[in-house]
Amino acid sequence: MISWMQKHNKYLIVTIWIATIAFIGAGFVGWGSYQYGSKASNIAEVGNIKITQAQLDMSYRNIYQRYNQQMQGQLDDKKAKELGLIKQAFNSLETQAKLLNLSNEFGIIVSDNELSDKIASIPSFQTNGHFDKDIYTSYLNSQRLKAKTFEEVMRNELVIEKTLSLLNVAPLKSENNIIKNIMGISDKISYKVIDKADINIDVNETSLKAYWEQNKFLYMTQTKYKLDLLWTNTDNITVTDKEIEDFYGTNSFNYTDKDGKQLLLSDAKSSVVNDLKLKKAKKDAQKRYIAFKKDKLKKSESVTININDMMLSDEVWKEIEAKNINSILKAKILGNRYVSVKIIEKIEPREMTFSEAEKSVKEAYIEEEKNKELKNLAQNTLKDFNKSNPIVSDFIQIDSKNALQGLTIDETRSFIQQLFISQKENDIISLQDKSIVYNILEQKIDSSDIKDDVVKNITKQIKQQDFESNLIDSLGKKYKTKMFVKGL
Repeated sequence: MISWMQKHNKYLIVTIWIATIAFIGAGFVGWGSYQYGSKASNIAEVGNIKITQAQLDMSYRNIYQRYNQQMQGQLDDKKAKELGLIKQAFNSLETQAKLLNLSNEFGIIVSDNELSDKIASIPSFQTNGHFDKDIYTSYLNSQRLKAKTFEEVMRNELVIEKTLSLLNVAPLKSENNIIKNIMGISDKISYKVIDKADINIDVNETSLKAYWEQNKFLYMTQTKYKLDLLWTNTDNITVTDKEIEDFYGTNSFNYTDKDGKQLLLSDAKSSVVNDLKLKKAKKDAQKRYIAFKKDKLKKSESVTININDMMLSDEVWKEIEAKNINSILKAKILGNRYVSVKIIEKIEPREMTFSEAEKSVKEAYIEEEKNKELKNLAQNTLKDFNKSNPIVSDFIQIDSKNALQGLTIDETRSFIQQLFISQKENDIISLQDKSIVYNILEQKIDSSDIKDDVVKNITKQIKQQDFESNLIDSLGKKYKTKMFVKGL
């Protein structure tokens, strides 16, 4: 899914208000961070449309949240940078700006009433099915967003939605027929699955050391930090039922399930209590930090840990990396307590000895040798395929839902996708841990069981994506982008 989102980002953009609403309903703690100057500044201009820092902030948070949901909450700043989320956030705004230029030419507008109705319809801003201004205001404050900025983003997205609805591209009958015939193509194949898990590799110390000598530059110790930590606990803080209810009422949009649906107080109570205690403990944590900084309070403990160790949060590690030795970080929330950190020493990476690296070296060596053997076995099987005792399949289509013998359902889908774009009657298709040697025995076209509604929907999606792609390319030539900051 992550790779699909990266490849098809331009199609997600044009209906980004859906993601905005999903983001609002999913809570707003820890969605990553970056900095590109003043929030009030313009970072780019596309045609006559300006892109602001505040818009980039919001776009980034939307995209971060989508990826974080797909990765089951495991996304951090480092991974976000690897995935290029900031670039994706800017690209989405750039595409929006191109479409807004076109909308302005068409004279398309969104009235204040239309905008108000859209915002009021967002479930996370409602109480008992009705818009709650206090929740809306609390959300804006929690995100440090001005109402003007948020409403401008929503208005732009509604304008784009209107524009694209006017450019609806319904599929033609001939196009539906082509797609239906493609979906009706069936192949009957014989195939042999070669599984990497069935390959055994003999390992000896001589081979491992030879491999390590060639690759030892890859095996370095991690950067370590020696840190003094001062903890501020919340265990002794008491909260009343009235305080819990009031706190939840103001911050209810922060408490959602995995699908983004707002939780009832009864379901979110433990999290609400924890957050409320942290709020009450904040002043004490700040006082203890000042005393710690003035050397009037002793550390709670000293630790020597690898950089990015999960003992500390991504936010804390990011600040540690930006500070000098002997710096003391202000109190930060960590779980159900606060921590102030003093940086004592940074221990730089060094090349591992063979004994330190042996376990990792062995794993890498076995993996490399298995890949070589998997490739050799597949090629030899292809040369003498008829003697390999292959499996013969039933007729399979590109949307076949049953797993082939020897493959999981996901592996089957991947194999079939590659099979139907291959130009070869017999060949090797490689998956992550398996190779499939195949030979096409027979081919036919039978689209009689394919429902017309399904065909029309797929044809419309393909045509719409193609249209949007060509439209964006065309608008890019007409409305040029001027960049005011570097790094995007």
